Amino acid sequence: MSETLFESVFLERCIEALLFAAAEPLSLDDLARRLPEGADVAAGVEGLRVRCEGRGVELVNVGGRWRFQTAADLAFLMTEERDTPRRLSKAAQETLAIIAYHQPVTRAEIEAVRGVQASSGTLDILLELGLVKMRGRRRTPGRPVTYGTTDLFLEHYGLANLADLPGMSEMKAAGLLGLDLPPGFSVPDPSRPGEDEDALDFDPAEGEAPEFVQDYVGEEEPG
Repeated sequence: MSETLFESVFLERCIEALLFAAAEPLSLDDLARRLPEGADVAAGVEGLRVRCEGRGVELVNVGGRWRFQTAADLAFLMTEERDTPRRLSKAAQETLAIIAYHQPVTRAEIEAVRGVQASSGTLDILLELGLVKMRGRRRTPGRPVTYGTTDLFLEHYGLANLADLPGMSEMKAAGLLGLDLPPGFSVPDPSRPGEDEDALDFDPAEGEAPEFVQDYVGEEEPG
């Protein structure tokens, strides 16, 4: 085996070990901090992804982070072992959809789109489930809080990024939009926010290092 091939295989094994032990999906930067300096992390991840294609456990990108998950065609094997997810009410689903497509959006703007007053309990549920987060306060009178979706939202719905949300054609094909739409109707593109982030005031960043499962590591014996 050539030295270059050996280094490539070793790098993929290192990435595989880190992703297996991680308590959450990892970004390329997360991996780079754990790997030797100068390692081609992107190439290593892509090589590992290709090698895992078609296997029972595959490497997938969710919200810009990487994780191992059961292959989609084998999901039926897990149905009896998984907890039943908490179902969202119709109001919560509508609110979540508005936030996803219009973010960052205020409560008043959510009410304007839905045409009814937004219950504080509905937003509380979405925040509690981790599907929505506060994005910052808008620099307008009253400094209203704006809301946006989280990485957990992308993970829950199996999206790599917000650009993968269904557009108008997909919604029509799924029967979610009628054919008699009013003139000028359009579905917002959440990957192109209409508001500059500089127009918001943010709280300090909550950047925390990823946690790793270490219950398999034994205590060192005294020398």
